[in-house]
Amino acid sequence: MSEDGFHVHGPHDHELEHAQQGSHAGGHGDHGGMINQIALFTAIIATVGAIFGYMGGATQANAGLYKNNAAIKKTEAADQWNYYQSKSTKQALAELARDLSPEDKKAGYQAKADRYDKEKADVKVVADKLEAEATEWDHKSDEQMHQHHRWAQSTTVLQVSIALAAIALLTKKKWLEVAMFAAGGIGLLIGGLAALHI
Repeated sequence: MSEDGFHVHGPHDHELEHAQQGSHAGGHGDHGGMINQIALFTAIIATVGAIFGYMGGATQANAGLYKNNAAIKKTEAADQWNYYQSKSTKQALAELARDLSPEDKKAGYQAKADRYDKEKADVKVVADKLEAEATEWDHKSDEQMHQHHRWAQSTTVLQVSIALAAIALLTKKKWLEVAMFAAGGIGLLIGGLAALHI
């Protein structure tokens, strides 16, 4: 600036002034639009990511609960098989006693052997049913665990997308913005697979 108040702009000064005015008016070039897009995208992805994170935790808890139910049913089935074995042993002893006893006692021992055989069959039905229930609970647990992994994968990719958004805002690099949108889309796709149990 001269003493008379006359001011001469150099090319560099003009660019700085123009950039400063652009930043006050909502950004230079399309940076203002980029900032708004990224901010909105980040808010949406963070919200969706929080929901997916909750779903991941819920499915993990369900998987543990179902695995516990399977263990209980397996224990109950094992108890029934022990009971079955005791009936088999009693049946075998009754048959041995029948074979070694005099003719007038054979019918009594045969009746006991027949009773144990029938009781054994009833116990087997219960044991088989409990084993089937245990297998079903195991299957449900495995499904929930698979779904949990999908939710966790989705949440992780969405977090990467948010990190890319932050870097894109700092660097103003368009390719980072594209990578952010791509990661967000992949995260949403994986979340969709989780929701569909795929």
